[in-house]
Amino acid sequence: MRNIQRTILRIAGLLFCLPSFCSNPVVIGNSRFTFITDHLVRMEYAQQGQFLNDSTLFAVDRTPRCTDVKVERKEGNRYVMTTPVLRIEYYNDGFPFGQTNLFVYFRNGDAPKETRWYIASRQSRNLLGPVTTLDDVDGPIDRQEGLLSRDGWYLINDTGKEILKNGWVTERDRSHVQDLYLFVYGNDYKAALKSLQAVSGPSPMTRKYVHGSWYCRWWNYTDEDYRQLVREYREHDFPLDIMVFDMGWHTQNAKVGTGHAGTRGWTGYSWNRKLIPEPEKLISDFKDDHIYVVLNEHPHDGIRPHEDSYKAFIRALGADTLKTGVPLFDAGDRNYMNAFMKHAHQESDSMGVAFWWLDWQQDYLYPLVRGTNMKHLPWLNHIYYNYSAGNRLRGAGFSRWAGWGDHRHPIQFSGDAVGNWDLLRFEVDLTTTSGNAGCFFWAHDLGGFYDGTDPELYTRWTQFGLLNSSLRIHSVYDKKLDRRPWLWGTEAEKAMHRIYHLRSQLMPYIYSSVRQCHTDMLPLNRGMYIEYPEEEKAYQYPGQFLFGDLLLGAPITTKGKGEKKTATQEVWLPGGTSWYNFFTGEKQEGGQVIKTESPLDEFPLFIKGGHPLPMQPYTERMCSTPLTELTVRCYPGEEGADNTYTLYEDDGLTQDYLAGKYATTRLNYQKTGEQTIITVSPAEGTYEGQPRKRAYRIELPGVTTQARIQVNGKKVRATPDKELNGIVVQVKVTDIRKPVVIKIQ
Repeated sequence: MRNIQRTILRIAGLLFCLPSFCSNPVVIGNSRFTFITDHLVRMEYAQQGQFLNDSTLFAVDRTPRCTDVKVERKEGNRYVMTTPVLRIEYYNDGFPFGQTNLFVYFRNGDAPKETRWYIASRQSRNLLGPVTTLDDVDGPIDRQEGLLSRDGWYLINDTGKEILKNGWVTERDRSHVQDLYLFVYGNDYKAALKSLQAVSGPSPMTRKYVHGSWYCRWWNYTDEDYRQLVREYREHDFPLDIMVFDMGWHTQNAKVGTGHAGTRGWTGYSWNRKLIPEPEKLISDFKDDHIYVVLNEHPHDGIRPHEDSYKAFIRALGADTLKTGVPLFDAGDRNYMNAFMKHAHQESDSMGVAFWWLDWQQDYLYPLVRGTNMKHLPWLNHIYYNYSAGNRLRGAGFSRWAGWGDHRHPIQFSGDAVGNWDLLRFEVDLTTTSGNAGCFFWAHDLGGFYDGTDPELYTRWTQFGLLNSSLRIHSVYDKKLDRRPWLWGTEAEKAMHRIYHLRSQLMPYIYSSVRQCHTDMLPLNRGMYIEYPEEEKAYQYPGQFLFGDLLLGAPITTKGKGEKKTATQEVWLPGGTSWYNFFTGEKQEGGQVIKTESPLDEFPLFIKGGHPLPMQPYTERMCSTPLTELTVRCYPGEEGADNTYTLYEDDGLTQDYLAGKYATTRLNYQKTGEQTIITVSPAEGTYEGQPRKRAYRIELPGVTTQARIQVNGKKVRATPDKELNGIVVQVKVTDIRKPVVIKIQ
């Protein structure tokens, strides 16, 4: 390795004899500049030129993708490095980067003057990011910074952070002094996020079922209790995809350990067979019904003598407990963690448990991974996610946010928050700003973990949940607090029933939007400024966001008035398109701020006119029911509209998508004069379990039965739909490889 680096330095020395040259990376003495993208430069200083190529938890791919880097050598050991986006002026004085030897210049949007960055520059207009947790939070709190800033730049300082060697964490060489990643993007926020993807890896595709309906409650449920819950979901006509077993699933009779919250019972891995005598049968029955079981765990006390797996665990460790006592949890020891992950989880995994809820709350006990300067969450999230990705399955994390790079371990659990209007309002904004750091998939405790006993508040929170990565409920151990929607009164149940059904119907669109998180690094809940960076109003309405490309949501976060609990809300509708209220069908022109009024069973949800929206018929298993009938809803577009949306499909479970095993279907809407054409192009691509044929339901709000309809050149009759305030065109089952063209005049 040292010989290679010496060769690189010799070549660099020869290049520097020239007045100007092209190179990437650029090595100047003990400094190395790697232009990862046009918008991202890594700047290292290392004694004796001992630069670092090993990955960290943040930086996993430093491939220099910028192909237009010009280097000019000036007098006095000064250099100018230029890319299409930025210019670096560097004085090689033999010392690390400081306030006098390194300056970066760039244009920030339409600003008349260049912006200058140097190492002491600080953020003044950051658009904010996520938090680690909302545990015990009852209102707004300070957030971490996000990558996106109206300053036009952001610096991630990876200096001194642990590196990965042979799959395990270790300290970096002390000769590596500085490791800086400067993102320069002006107001091109999409370029910033793509650069984050380039260096830190893409957000992986999630298991599809995590985006469905979850039931979770901290309660000591029995086998029969869980089965009754499933029956009630069906009886009340609510969908269900995931059943979470909180800590009541395991025994809580430990005699030794550090404990937590006044008891040693938090950590546990042996089934409480008094409550659940045959867990393998219960899990199997649920899985046969396409309901996936998730188990809660608090691993801080490790595996202790009361556990069924303790003896096997000790043998695997080769530990002499007579001399050393019960092994302490040690996330920094590779042998310990290998044995722990196997013996803590293998019994339940073999029963068919889908994944584990890593409920780490013990930084107050163990703030750092032993032998490192690293907190537990980043490292444990890495370990658990990789563990869950065996047998060709996609990884499935479920833990609190751990900072830069943790977007590779979805999804995130936002913690035990307090249910009130202030927290709901903050959570809406937080979910949007979290996407600015790659935290795309919060699973919130809808309604709040504590308190939140007002049915109106819970209903509004559920409406926000429609536009989240998952529709997940959870609550504290309290016999008076259970978030089953049908326990909150007829009015609230009816309103929430509407939301749960709509979530099921929207799943093809939601999952296609999740694909965008993977390919384009675009947040699922997207700040308005990402799409409209030059519009000042895009920064002025933190209570609204885009959910994917087509939907705009502004959840109600204040108490309503009157019998219908009607709430008012101002919403900014961007120009360039017309917008339609998803619940009423009312048209609004873009480029204005409107005041909405929403009774309890509605909230401000708008869709772009003239864009095809993929949906599906309601199903109680929204994430696993095959898409044998595709609904395409098209609200009227403006004259000359020609818009395409791409439906994405895969098996929803395995890593086969990485090998190209997925399908896309282009949906197009065109309007010219009195004629509208909707085209469903042939599906492209294949994956295991793909339907070969499907029916189509074309929904056309605002169109009357007087319209003349043709499907593939043949006249057909449409059906009026009062709820849609339009018509429906049914297309019989047909081969997905054949186009379907609907003409409306």
